[in-house]
Amino acid sequence: MSETWSVDEHLEDILRAIRPLEPIELRLLEAQGCVLVEDVTVPAALPPFDNSSMDGYAVRVADVEGASEEFPAVLDVIGDVAAGSGDLPTVASGQAARIMTGAPLPPGAEAVVPVEWTDGGTGGGPAESMQARGAAPQAASGEVRVHRSAAPREHVRAKGSDVKAGSVALTSGMVLGPAQIGLLAAIGRGTVTVRPRPRVVVLSTGSELVPPDEPLGPGQIHDSNSYVLTAAAREAGAIPYRVGSVTDDPETLRSTIEDQLIRADLVVTSGGVSVGAYDVVKEALSQGDLDEGTVEFRRLAMQPGKPQGFGLIGPDRTPILTLPGNPVSAYVSFELFVRPALRTLMGLEPVRRRAVRARLEAEAPLSSPDGKRQFLRGDYTPPEKTGQEALGTVTPVGGPGSHLVASLAQANALIEIPEKTTEASPGEDVTVIPLD
Repeated sequence: MSETWSVDEHLEDILRAIRPLEPIELRLLEAQGCVLVEDVTVPAALPPFDNSSMDGYAVRVADVEGASEEFPAVLDVIGDVAAGSGDLPTVASGQAARIMTGAPLPPGAEAVVPVEWTDGGTGGGPAESMQARGAAPQAASGEVRVHRSAAPREHVRAKGSDVKAGSVALTSGMVLGPAQIGLLAAIGRGTVTVRPRPRVVVLSTGSELVPPDEPLGPGQIHDSNSYVLTAAAREAGAIPYRVGSVTDDPETLRSTIEDQLIRADLVVTSGGVSVGAYDVVKEALSQGDLDEGTVEFRRLAMQPGKPQGFGLIGPDRTPILTLPGNPVSAYVSFELFVRPALRTLMGLEPVRRRAVRARLEAEAPLSSPDGKRQFLRGDYTPPEKTGQEALGTVTPVGGPGSHLVASLAQANALIEIPEKTTEASPGEDVTVIPLD
């Protein structure tokens, strides 16, 4: 391996050392955001019985055939059928049962006529909706006049029309969102087997760092890295724990990391990995110990983000990624290395964001250092049409400086310029990594 690593070599080394987290069984709401590791089969049809999709009356089709305002069908109301009803009346010829939305279709009934098509059992003209009136029609017996005919099964939700018994409702590898949690509940599943969301400890280093809500002293700056990296980890599906900033003291940093390992599936640091006199992360993690774990520090052929580190530490060999301290470098490094590591822990494919081609819109050519893969911030607009020939456009945002946080906040993509390309001209096709 060369002294200077490529972006791909570094990422491959990280992914070789990381394994997906072991599956566990969780209650439904605890499983939100986790990756399903089993195919979920429907135990019983959904809905489990024919039911009404409207408030109205369950009728026989023949009894309302030809019904109109002038010549309504007059039916005997034999009772109520509410949602949750178990003892159902049988609808015979010339009869109707008042029925509520979601209630089971009673025996003998073939369709439901909405209450708006009737007089509501009041003996008058067409009724308003039961729900809109704020109350059900006054009588559950007596007569109802129906002013329109109904087709067979009209306004009836058929048993199994959502999912049939024995069918696969959810497949392994899906991320459980609100809709999937709702489906699991609907088919009676109270627990599900998933890979848990990885726990990520995030800390930044530097004696100059001050929390955002505190005033700055001479030579101080606000800590933004721990916030952007925590937010990025949460957006990637992890459970982040922001430790905040640690001063430039190796022993303090080592003890802080050791204390945090108990709740970490992955540790992410920023700053202190270059070759300066106060590069605390490099000094603290190069001394051995940490239960004989090792961290290797590397120079990568990329800009921004040249200094990087990776290793396995602690009794459980917890992965640690040490990122550079400049804000843009830290965020770009997260997208290239930490996010794929998190998706590997979750068992998600693909681990990398999908790159696309886009036409460069710029006022002047973009320069890039020879031998380094450059990642510039960009504003990407997808193509209006789809297809192999369709290309979006991308406009550079801000300059190449790794401290330009404002331009990072305006970007929605990274423009990737290969190692052997030193210039990209306006109108050329370039590789873009959308970030949203």
